[in-house]
Amino acid sequence: MKTNAMSFSFKIIDKKEINSVIPLIQKLTNNKNSDAVLITRFADMITQNYECAGVFDGDVLIGVSGLWFQTRHYAGKSMEVDHVYIEEAYQGKGLGKQFFKWLYDYAKSKGCVISELNTYVQNYPSHKFYYNEGYEIFGYHFYKTL
Repeated sequence: MKTNAMSFSFKIIDKKEINSVIPLIQKLTNNKNSDAVLITRFADMITQNYECAGVFDGDVLIGVSGLWFQTRHYAGKSMEVDHVYIEEAYQGKGLGKQFFKWLYDYAKSKGCVISELNTYVQNYPSHKFYYNEGYEIFGYHFYKTL
């Protein structure tokens, strides 16, 4: 499923090309993990219910969003949006809204009835974006290292 919006296109990144997202993930996370760690984790993720969508300016990858697919007892089949990032030079131009419309259409084509996500507490610009997209706060996300 590929769509053009101006000169931009959105598509699912082939699992064989998953490591192409690592430079953008490094920017998103401020190099929290080494490339080697991310390569190992993405290799594991692609064996699960994970896909990754990309935003392309021509052939250049300028944005990503991970997509987890599952069925939730409280909502049915869902797409969980994960690690959303668009290169800074492309932010604030409506591209995120176009990307999310494409993501919703893709999720619906897979039978999903809801989209959900987590966002960091201090990431205020993302909160505004997600509120404008119609997301509601449903709960808290807890995290514990084992």
